[in-house]
Amino acid sequence: MDQEKFDEEFKKLWEESPLSHSDSDKEASWEQFHAKTFSEKKRKYKPWHLYAAASVLLFALIGTGIYFTETSASVENAVLAENVIENKTSTIKYVVLPDSSKVELSPNSKIIYGNNFALNRKIEIDGEAYFKVKKDKQHPFQVFCDETTTTVLGTSFIVKETENERVTVELFEGSVQMNVKGQSQKWILKPGEKFTYGNQTASVSEFSRFIDFDNENLSAVSHYIEENYGYKVVLPKENQNQKITIRINRKEDLKTILQLLSEMYNLNFEINEDLKQITFQ
Repeated sequence: MDQEKFDEEFKKLWEESPLSHSDSDKEASWEQFHAKTFSEKKRKYKPWHLYAAASVLLFALIGTGIYFTETSASVENAVLAENVIENKTSTIKYVVLPDSSKVELSPNSKIIYGNNFALNRKIEIDGEAYFKVKKDKQHPFQVFCDETTTTVLGTSFIVKETENERVTVELFEGSVQMNVKGQSQKWILKPGEKFTYGNQTASVSEFSRFIDFDNENLSAVSHYIEENYGYKVVLPKENQNQKITIRINRKEDLKTILQLLSEMYNLNFEINEDLKQITFQ
């Protein structure tokens, strides 16, 4: 097929579009697409099989009503301008999203969200993260992980995807709705419930939101803080072996724990962010 005949046939495909677009819109979008895709400069380098690939792409676009108009260009730019935050360190990375929601991003994990996040609160995760979502009834917060979608209004939860593409969601506060791609069933989680999805099977079970210290040395709490929050804790020698019985929410704010300990043992504390160290005295 010569080039002129190919262009004519391709334009016919283009014009087989949904009725919601006017003839002038179709013509303008065709001219823009043709100029970008089949320019003289590009023809010198594109073999025939790339034109066939473009034809397949066009069928897909017609089926969804998507065109290379100015509107589509702006959508494409929004995608290109996505925000990608990745944690390549060995400790938790703390992130504040544009809507003031907070994320504790685990090592070797990343999140992706758009520039209009405050109005369109959709976020994709690869790995593991703890979310503390700011309430906004007008704009539901959605987390996409593999084939699962977690929808919330305001709550705190952990989303984790393992190497074998098994997804777990642990709910600490509030409530969330779980959906799986291609399935009509919905799962509503309550605090203390865990949703698990893998091998096309979904289940809900209970998990412990708390860590209990029953008549243990205060140094055991220090060790817990170091392992879970990444801060070394320095205690006065006379307090290290003092006994403590306490229940701590596994995702409790660090300062809340520190203030509680300082009140229980009449101590002051200082946080050194540069050294990642907490000193009680």
